[in-house]
Amino acid sequence: MPELPEVEVVRRGLSEHVVGRSITDVTVLHPRSVRRHPAGPRDFVSRLTGRSVVDARRRGKYLWLVLDGGDAVLCHLGMSGQFLIGSGEAEPPRHLGVALDLDNGTQLLFVDQRTFGGMVFSEDGAELPSQISHIARDPLDPEFDAAAFAARLRKRQTGVKRALLDQTLVSGVGNIYADEALWRTPLHYARNTRHLRTREIESLHGHVTEVLREALDQGGTSFDTLYVNVNGESGYFDRSLAAYGQEGLPCRRCGTPIRREPFMNRSSYRCPVCQPRPRHGRW
Repeated sequence: MPELPEVEVVRRGLSEHVVGRSITDVTVLHPRSVRRHPAGPRDFVSRLTGRSVVDARRRGKYLWLVLDGGDAVLCHLGMSGQFLIGSGEAEPPRHLGVALDLDNGTQLLFVDQRTFGGMVFSEDGAELPSQISHIARDPLDPEFDAAAFAARLRKRQTGVKRALLDQTLVSGVGNIYADEALWRTPLHYARNTRHLRTREIESLHGHVTEVLREALDQGGTSFDTLYVNVNGESGYFDRSLAAYGQEGLPCRRCGTPIRREPFMNRSSYRCPVCQPRPRHGRW
């Protein structure tokens, strides 16, 4: 699933190509793409047609297009969602869910192979759509409060990676960047948050922020063609990954082979030497 860097890359593309444009027509080709819009596809179309896009914003893994009048279109990419800029003349891409015709002759296309993502109209959602009011700020947000994050982290009694994946605590971090930040810190993914030292929390916050910025600078992480920017281009941070997806390869710090372990119906990657399993009582 796209995480903060990938979604921010898409948001920047939307800001460049869509902000300032008017929506002249909307076509919903796959109803699952707007299934979270309670009034259905026809209402979704009527709400957007004739509106102007005045901004593109993001919180964590969610992004939204701000419309004139203070409303918004909230978007989530799910596992495979893509926003692409089309000419309106080329053959429509496979798995096209929604097409927005723009006043300059281009189209904004929402493509979603696995149909886990989607779009929803959010009334008065310009500042923050009500649908994601529970989502915490992310580490790249200028208003992110590191001290409050540390205090809330200490109040939990859970594994540190579970905490990083909790979007109500800190948003935008998923499996890839959690593993990378924990390797850099270094911490085992199951370390109990209540037992973390102040310096460990500060180091973890610093490395989460650092790895997100580095990934953003490299266009995000692409393992396949399911994540691309609005021009269809892949990111290349996968070449910089030190832990995630590196099973069997030598740790860049100590040379020990990276280990993959089951974690919450997915996988965690760690160095067994640099990130040792917590001693009894330190979980």
